[in-house]
Amino acid sequence: MPPSGEQYKQALYEQLARLTRAMAHPARLQVLDLLLQAPRTVEVLAGEIGMSVAATSQHLQVLRAARLVETEKHGLYVTYRLADDTLYDLMRNLRTVAQHRLAEVDQLVRQSREGRDFPALTTHAALLASLRQDEVLIVDVRPAEEFKASHLPGALGIPLGDLEQRLEELPKDRDIVAYCRGTYCLLALQAVEILRRHGYRATYLEEGVREMASAGVTLQSDQT
Repeated sequence: MPPSGEQYKQALYEQLARLTRAMAHPARLQVLDLLLQAPRTVEVLAGEIGMSVAATSQHLQVLRAARLVETEKHGLYVTYRLADDTLYDLMRNLRTVAQHRLAEVDQLVRQSREGRDFPALTTHAALLASLRQDEVLIVDVRPAEEFKASHLPGALGIPLGDLEQRLEELPKDRDIVAYCRGTYCLLALQAVEILRRHGYRATYLEEGVREMASAGVTLQSDQT
């Protein structure tokens, strides 16, 4: 016997609530955002979000129980990845709603750019136009595992922490565009500060890799 209309609605919204309950923690949202870029072990995730391995593992188990993440074992290590690409759309829509409905989000973004008055390329189209004219060198300043997973064609991967030690790889006679994970990521902004301090002509791209892929840009991967 099929459920009544009321039973159906209650059961359906309970399943939807499984997802919102699983996501209802800042650390778990941060984990999902990191996994949007590349799969990671619990040890790497713990270091990136500033939590113990045990606490990070607990958060991952909540996400896994809601079927938002999956695991793959490599030797002694377990790698976590997003269950599928629909999670990107979910996170993007969450950010959009937050920007529209929460003034605090817009304020935080503006505060992160105070004193950083250098210009930005706001769209991938502007970047691609510059690339066609051979006017810029693109630098991906995300961690190495993210660059390996996917990056813009022709981009040079230099993690932010290595940038000052690898400046000799960058020409001073070309404009440099740094990019990272998108609007909420500060890595590219910090990279531009370093580059300009050392006399480079540098700016940053506001869009991240996933936004560019969603817009139709074909990414490269160094994974075998």
